[in-house]
Amino acid sequence: MDDDPSSGGGDRAVVSTRTVEIAVALILFTLGGVVVFDSYRMGSKWGSDGPQSGYFPFYIGLLICISSVVTLARAAFGKSAKPAAGTPFVLWGPFKLVLTVLIPAALYVVAVKYVGLYVASAIYIATFMIWLGKYSWWKGIAVGLGVNVIFFLMFEVWFKVPLFKGVFNPLGFLGY
Repeated sequence: MDDDPSSGGGDRAVVSTRTVEIAVALILFTLGGVVVFDSYRMGSKWGSDGPQSGYFPFYIGLLICISSVVTLARAAFGKSAKPAAGTPFVLWGPFKLVLTVLIPAALYVVAVKYVGLYVASAIYIATFMIWLGKYSWWKGIAVGLGVNVIFFLMFEVWFKVPLFKGVFNPLGFLGY
């Protein structure tokens, strides 16, 4: 088996390029439709004193919808401009690498809500250094804590700009 994740040596596809093109076209069409609908609601005509507030966004949304329909039609029914349209969009090997960053990042976002920016960031930095960077545990913890102590001093003490401490506020004992 080939070790290069981009070569796909025996790696199965997660999703095809055609499927991703169709999904993106549908998502963009939906977003464009929302812009068109809301712009029309606000007023998308030319008034006596010039364009109404939704005039330009209406036409931008309309262009997004038209280009999405063209993309959808080409992906679903026609030949793509790219010869690689039938190829996999992503293989499992590279997708696993993306997930090793995406899942901890999503957990970090959730952790910020409960333990705040400083504690969640310290854990996030230390975890990445130890797990992905293969640093020793004491280096990961030292850098994670050190960076966030510096940020805490900079924002909370020197600039007097409080950052989110979380629902549980584990730093509440510091008086901040």
